[in-house]
Amino acid sequence: MTKFAFVFPGQGSQSLGMMEGYADFPVVKDTFAEASDILGQDMWQLVESGSDAELNATVNTQPVMLAAGVAVYRAWQSRQGAVPAVMAGHSLGEYTALVASGAMRFKDALPLVRFRAECMQQAVPEGVGGIAAILGLDDEAVRALCIEAANGEVLEAVNYNSPGQVVIAGNRAAVERGMALAKERGAKRAIMLPMSVPSHCSLLKGAAEQLRDRLVAVEIAAPVIPVLHNADVAAYENPEMIRDALVRQLYSPVRWVETVVAFGKMGIAYNVECAPGRVLAGLNKRIDANQQALAMNDGASLMETLTKLKETA
Repeated sequence: MTKFAFVFPGQGSQSLGMMEGYADFPVVKDTFAEASDILGQDMWQLVESGSDAELNATVNTQPVMLAAGVAVYRAWQSRQGAVPAVMAGHSLGEYTALVASGAMRFKDALPLVRFRAECMQQAVPEGVGGIAAILGLDDEAVRALCIEAANGEVLEAVNYNSPGQVVIAGNRAAVERGMALAKERGAKRAIMLPMSVPSHCSLLKGAAEQLRDRLVAVEIAAPVIPVLHNADVAAYENPEMIRDALVRQLYSPVRWVETVVAFGKMGIAYNVECAPGRVLAGLNKRIDANQQALAMNDGASLMETLTKLKETA
């Protein structure tokens, strides 16, 4: 059978009305109802008729994207979709992958990611941190400019998203200096991202320790489907090693290019984004042209993916 991977996006893929395309799958709305009961907040209203500001608040975005990915995965299962050979998630999406893989229960993951978001926001007050995408420079050039522009503050490469697309994060002034230096050195673009938390940099080590304490009480099992972790591109069966990978993820770079390359070495032919949006599918095409990148960003594309994978089985 043709081997395929499922990948789950994180913050940045959310948008109002993003679940409307799955109207033919009752399990999607049921999953949001379950999430609403667990969190004591109407999650469906948040994605369908809330405000952009409300949806984009980190403490809402993280549980919303978890619910969205789990809902689409359940929709896939409801149509007897085949089981992926491996999974991964980008940043917050790693938690979605762990739920889909059976390593973590949905009812435990939702409050956990809300706690994660709160810790992240508290660790770096609004306005202190910044995060920006650098386009058109190679990884080494970005790492070098981070060292040069830091000037005693924190500035680090935090997301290796695709060749020529690296995200930097740290103290806001340092990020601004890094953006200016990137443009001087020939970057095509340097864009400040609309996120209030400088994710995956060392400013979040305090938040990571809070997360470590919280994870002790969260039940984790060996995944039924392997999950490659962001921090080290490794899959673990031991619950303690999974906990440790989640803690390290908070202040370590997301190694997405290496993750997709690792899929290729496993013989993955199809790389399927399981959630609304096409962010990861776009990145994955640029990383490995030998893997066909698909996105199940609505019910129609889910059914097309189902048909395509059945035909190649």
